[in-house]
Amino acid sequence: MPLINFFRKYFTSYLFILPAVSMFVVFSIYPFYKVFALSVYHWDGISSAMKFVGLDQYRHILTQNPNFWTAMANAAYITVLALILQNGLALLLALLVNREIRGDNIYRAIFFLPPVLSGIVVGLVWKWIYDGNYGILNHFLISMGWNDLQNFAWLAEIKTSLTAVAVVHMWKGFGYGFIIMLAGLQTIPNELYEAAKVDGADAWQQFKYITVPSMISVFGLVSILTVLGTMQIFDLIYSMTRGGPAGHTHVPITRIYEYMANGEFGYASAMSVIFGMILFFVSILQLKFSRKMKQL
Repeated sequence: MPLINFFRKYFTSYLFILPAVSMFVVFSIYPFYKVFALSVYHWDGISSAMKFVGLDQYRHILTQNPNFWTAMANAAYITVLALILQNGLALLLALLVNREIRGDNIYRAIFFLPPVLSGIVVGLVWKWIYDGNYGILNHFLISMGWNDLQNFAWLAEIKTSLTAVAVVHMWKGFGYGFIIMLAGLQTIPNELYEAAKVDGADAWQQFKYITVPSMISVFGLVSILTVLGTMQIFDLIYSMTRGGPAGHTHVPITRIYEYMANGEFGYASAMSVIFGMILFFVSILQLKFSRKMKQL
């Protein structure tokens, strides 16, 4: 009898989450298992011949493939810029729109427009903007007196190509952080700010002692999404530089795609597993850090 009651009590609950769990297993767990299974084989992606190589491909990536770690460094560089500049801009705009201003809904729509645009289309448009011969950016800067930038190719120069791509990524991605931070700001009770004003707190003190502590969990969520989204950037780089010049804008996803295009599916799978594990541990560290900050 107790067993029957236990079954009746929990069966319905588990039945409701069964569709979500099934989709997670089918579209996440099983694909990861298949990628790991392929990573221990040397396979060209077409033929039926698959040579078992064990962990040799992992060993080669970790110890003898500097291109992978260069791509990781490039992705980390873009990520750091996004965490500071992109999220800083998103927070600033969210603070401005959170005030009672005319046309606030219009601003929300405008700021959220770049993230919903196609990455390929955005990349091609910005590639035209950066063009050294007829790009609008050089035309504008030359009209401001920067004559040294005549025919300067932003995406073809090693010193500027990665930063130029990072700028486009931040322009396209700040809208997600803006929407999430704006939603977080609107959950803070106005009574807190009114009480702080009565006590003589200025705008900076209100931001420091009310806004920031109340937004710690939101900042943590936005930072995790920023890291995961930026580290997996692909469409912008593929449409703007395809990893050039001389591989200086390659990131892990473009390297993985490159190996797959060359018929090294097993090697690309091993690289994908390593990259996925790195992202997993980075996310765990971010979660722990945000929880500690919330407890302070």
